[in-house]
Amino acid sequence: MAVQLLMGNEAIGLGAINAGVSLVSGYPGTPSTEILETVAKNNPEGKIHVEWSVNEKAALEVAAGASYAGARTMVTMKQVGLNVASDPLMSLAYVGVKGGMVIVAADDPGPISSQTEQDTRHFGEFSKLPVFDPASPEEAYEMVGEAFAYSEEYGTPVLLRPTTRVCHGCAVVKVKEGRPVCKPEGFIKDTGRWVIFPRLSYQNHKKIEE
Repeated sequence: MAVQLLMGNEAIGLGAINAGVSLVSGYPGTPSTEILETVAKNNPEGKIHVEWSVNEKAALEVAAGASYAGARTMVTMKQVGLNVASDPLMSLAYVGVKGGMVIVAADDPGPISSQTEQDTRHFGEFSKLPVFDPASPEEAYEMVGEAFAYSEEYGTPVLLRPTTRVCHGCAVVKVKEGRPVCKPEGFIKDTGRWVIFPRLSYQNHKKIEE
């Protein structure tokens, strides 16, 4: 285990790598940008698929496809980007995932560098998705692994909500060495799970409320 001085976004990126993430997609926007960049810089063998997508909606859909196949995925964006991604997000809340999916929506209280000031916790309540809310870079690093585990245990995407001060603040973080080998099972056709017909929506809505 190595001790490093990290920006919060770097801690989130390294936390995803150490949790065995297979795909990271996103759309750049302060204060979230350095998360995906950190994964790209620490991916010398190219074992993690990393991409800037054309927008947040596309990024979420790319990650959803990989997650259906059992891969651990992360999507990064700023808080207003969640508005763009809200269509697939609401459906994913009902369809669920197989591989862990962490959606990082970096909030910008103030706002310091954003068009509007939004609180992703309200989006979590609206979509019925759990929200992990780190208060420091150290917590952000640890919460990434916990978020992936939670996502897979309950078969649901989860939101990670770092704020600007967590994203761009620096702290000493204990970083685990190595990266677990995660082999996705692959996509298994199941119309009773992956096709969101009204009857399935009704059944899944009750599960979400429970």
